[in-house]
Amino acid sequence: MSGWTFLSNHGHVLTCLNADETLRVRDIAERVGITERAVVRILGELVEAGYLEKFRDGRRNTYRIQRQQPLRHPLENGHTVGELLNAVAPR
Repeated sequence: MSGWTFLSNHGHVLTCLNADETLRVRDIAERVGITERAVVRILGELVEAGYLEKFRDGRRNTYRIQRQQPLRHPLENGHTVGELLNAVAPR
């Protein structure tokens, strides 16, 4: 796909995890169309900012979306991550 999209890669990663919080980095990278390294960086940023909670499950990590967190941009900060995900990718 060329050109721009309405969601950033951060939004795409959250959309993938909204569908399945146990997805592997490889699976997310393939679905979003970015490198595994980029997914790891995005996951780290989302964890650090409080949008994801990370859990270790044996050799794998799983993530829980913190759906109550507000969106970051001033134009949208009256809405939550959960509201966005419910609109674009309902479970």
